[in-house]
Amino acid sequence: MHPEVRGEAVADRPASWPVVSSRDVHRDSWVVAVREDVVTRPSDPDDRFVRLSVEHPGAVVVLAVDADERVLCLRQYRHTSQHDFVELPAGLRDAGDEPPVETAKRELREEAELQATSWQLMLSTYASAGITSEVHEIFLARGLSHAPRGDFAMLHEEAEMEVFWVPMADLLEAVLDGRVRQGPLVQGVLAYDVLKRRGGLAPM
Repeated sequence: MHPEVRGEAVADRPASWPVVSSRDVHRDSWVVAVREDVVTRPSDPDDRFVRLSVEHPGAVVVLAVDADERVLCLRQYRHTSQHDFVELPAGLRDAGDEPPVETAKRELREEAELQATSWQLMLSTYASAGITSEVHEIFLARGLSHAPRGDFAMLHEEAEMEVFWVPMADLLEAVLDGRVRQGPLVQGVLAYDVLKRRGGLAPM
C-alpha cells in the first residue's frame, strides 16, 4: 500500500546527490550551457550514471489582461520545435540581480509596448526538471496602458513576431482543445482561471 500525503507535506524538497565528475559539453558567452555529470545514488555509491544538465538563468512570463479580459499574445517562430507558437510576452532573467517583476515589466514594454499598474506572481514552475534548471516566474499584469519600447531592437525571430489580443474565454478554449500548447502560456491561462474562480486575483 502506498502512503497518503496531505496538506503542507505535499511539497518539493531540495536534494543533491553525489557527483563523481563533471564536464562542460557546451559553454559560451551566452547565458545557456550544457554540462555532463556522473552521478551516484546516496544509498549505493557503485551505481553510477550520466545525466546532462542545461544550465539556464530562468525566465519571466507575462499574462497581460486588459479591462475587457483580453490577453496580449504573440506568435513567434521557435526553430527547435518547428512551430509558430502562440505565446505570452517573456524573456530571460539575464540582467544580474534584477528582481523578476522588474524583468517582467521590461519584457512587457519591449515586446508589447505596454505597461501595467497591477502585478501578481501567479506561478513559479520548473520548465523541464529532468534536463534543465530553468524556472519560469509567471506574472499577471493588469491596468494596462501604452508604453514606448525605447531603443530596444527586435531582432531575429522577434523581428517577425505578430502581436494581437485574444479574449480570455477563447484562449482558455484553445488551451483545452490542444490548439495552443506552449507550456508557460498554458500554465498562465489555467492559473488565471483557477485564481479567478477562487477569488484569488489580487485587487487592482
